[in-house]
Amino acid sequence: MSDVVHAEWTKLRTLPGPGWLLLAAVALTAAVGAVAANAVTCPPGSICQIDPAKVSLTGIYLGQAIVAIVAVTVISGEYSTGMIRLTLTATPSRWRVLTAKGAVVGAATLVAGAVAVLASVLAGGLLLARHDLTAAHGYEALSLGSGTVLRAAAGSVLYLGLIALLSLGVAAAVRDSAVAIGVVLALLFLFPILSSVITSPGLHRHLEQLSPMTAGLYIQATTNLRSLPLTPWQGLGVLAAWAAGAMLAGALLLRFRDA
Repeated sequence: MSDVVHAEWTKLRTLPGPGWLLLAAVALTAAVGAVAANAVTCPPGSICQIDPAKVSLTGIYLGQAIVAIVAVTVISGEYSTGMIRLTLTATPSRWRVLTAKGAVVGAATLVAGAVAVLASVLAGGLLLARHDLTAAHGYEALSLGSGTVLRAAAGSVLYLGLIALLSLGVAAAVRDSAVAIGVVLALLFLFPILSSVITSPGLHRHLEQLSPMTAGLYIQATTNLRSLPLTPWQGLGVLAAWAAGAMLAGALLLRFRDA
């Protein structure tokens, strides 16, 4: 298994595309978070309903799309070039191939995600302080020394890792890059769109609980936790279930279909 992982790591690091895309994900995540934090205002003398951690981590919404593209191309790129035949000839055990790809792209995403989240929290803390949105003015302290903020930050990194696995599983199932990216983005954004137009409170709540993105991003919440349909870790668990299901489907189709 270590040889298979090493082979997949060699592929990932020697191709220019994934590295540049992950750097773009880091930059975009941090930049969008900084813009969101700088745009937040609150009338003097009042306490607004603002979650500083969630505001600073707004860039995850866009960063996840780049992560999805990286994960999809890890396997669909091999199908488009025909290299998948060579990969499966060298490693006949197909579940090992998918597991190794998941381990490599997941680890790379976690590293990039950690850098992006750290930059977002640091930038958010500085910019929110300029608008007096600090603990001294009644807001949640935006510091990794705070348990809830640390959970939001670490959970956001895990969120990106799970998005990578979800995307990899979908790509293994459908093979085509464009279709796989479309399916992943539909899974992420279709549920929020549907819930925004549904008037039934019960159905709206159920859609939020089932949505991989909406439920998964509950991990970022540090205020008003009782108003959430799920706890932060339960929400991340929903995304983990989607990722596991996608990986299982991808593994089964990879196993029983011709390359």
